[in-house]
Amino acid sequence: MAFLTLLAAIAAEVGGTTAMKFSDGFSRLWPSVLTLVGYVVSFWLLAQTLKSMSVGTAYAIWAGLGTAAIVAIGMVFLGEGMTVQKAAGIALIIVGVVVLNLGGAH
Repeated sequence: MAFLTLLAAIAAEVGGTTAMKFSDGFSRLWPSVLTLVGYVVSFWLLAQTLKSMSVGTAYAIWAGLGTAAIVAIGMVFLGEGMTVQKAAGIALIIVGVVVLNLGGAH
């Protein structure tokens, strides 16, 4: 259950970050509101996750998967390019999350 809550926290953070891109420096109301809501929900869900998961593991997964998701959204929907460095970074994030889970993350 903690992992599902963590995935929801990641989704809320990714939604908030994506909305931030469209807020135009917080000058557009609704994307700015969605940014705020996304981050509040994300931190609340992350806090719930921390009741049953170690803070280091939860934060590493939250930050890593969130970063990888934002890179993917940027490439697919916002026309951002993929470089060898970006691909290597995403691969390292995925390997890191797998190693954390194999090492007894839960």
